[in-house]
Order: sequence, then C-alpha cells, then structure tokens
Amino acid sequence: MGKMIYLMGKSSSGKDTVYRHLLEWNEVCLKKVVPYTTQPIRAGEVEGEEYYFTDEDGFRKLEASGKIVEARAYDTYHGLWRYFTVDDGNIDLAHNNYLTIGTIESYLKTTGYFGKEKILPVLLELDDGIRLKRALEREMQEERPRYQEMCRRFLADGEDFSEEKIQEAGITRRFINDELNSCLGEIEKYIADNL
Repeated sequence: MGKMIYLMGKSSSGKDTVYRHLLEWNEVCLKKVVPYTTQPIRAGEVEGEEYYFTDEDGFRKLEASGKIVEARAYDTYHGLWRYFTVDDGNIDLAHNNYLTIGTIESYLKTTGYFGKEKILPVLLELDDGIRLKRALEREMQEERPRYQEMCRRFLADGEDFSEEKIQEAGITRRFINDELNSCLGEIEKYIADNL
C-alpha cells in the first residue's frame, strides 16, 4: 500500500525547494500530485507542473462531478482564488507513493477522503523574519508584483498554522528548515521510516 507525503508550512518556508528535492530523491519513488487552482498563472509556472489552471466554472464542474478531494478558497487582494485536489484518476495509493503540498486544512480534508493511515504529514517551520524576506525577494521577481497579496498570505499563515490547529490535526513531527541539507536529511529519514 502506498502513502501520500503531505508537505505543509507557512508561505516561503521552503516547501517548493524541499518538494523538488524529494521528487529527485532516489531511495523512494514519489509521484507528484498536481493540484488545481483558479489563480492566474505566474511567470515561470507551467500548466500541469505546479498546478492545473482553471476558472470558477471549471471548479464548479469538478465539484458537481464529486471528484474534489479537498478545496480551499481565499478572498485575495485580486479576487477569489481556489486551490484544490481532484481525484482525477492520477492517484493510486494501492500501488504508488505520492508527494503533495498543502495546508493543515487541506491535510485534514485529504485524510478524511483517503484515510489518515495513508497520509504522512511533513510540517516545515522557519523564522518569520526569514520567511518575509524570502517572500519579498520572490515577489520582486514577478513581472507584476502582488505585494498586497504577499502580505495577506503572510498574515493569514499565523492563523492557518496556529499551535492549536497543528495540535488538532495530530501533527507531532516538525522540521526546521533553516539549513536545507540537514532538514532534507531529517525528512528523508522520517519518510523512509514510515513507508
């Protein structure tokens, strides 16, 4: 039986970097779960790589078909953006291990859909000052920076990843991402020990 490794953390905690490294990790074969979103595509993003991009109508059709595993909606500075996982035939936990990125809320919904025993949480943590600096540097690279949205996400993370929510989700293992190689080593051992 396979498992889904569920990578979580506040914005700019290094999830994308850890995600890429884990996909290239040779000891365990992890397939990626590509989420869907209604957010506009950013510079450098590729359809089917980071996300499947759709619109509100596309979301509603998938919802009506009963294929949505979990969905989150954010009232952003630029309007409503949705992020969601779809049971689109690409997830086979009977035979494969998967890697995905989400929030505590989406983790809980995914465990409700597939079963808690099939989902392994990996929570990244990092000092807020370092996260804010990374977020600003990344946003400055965009053709049209969205600083208000960056700030909204940063502030919302405090509530979304509160100690109470972490405890309620039953997440007991955390990984401090202040030194990438050390953090990756700890995560890789944790995954290998739990698959």
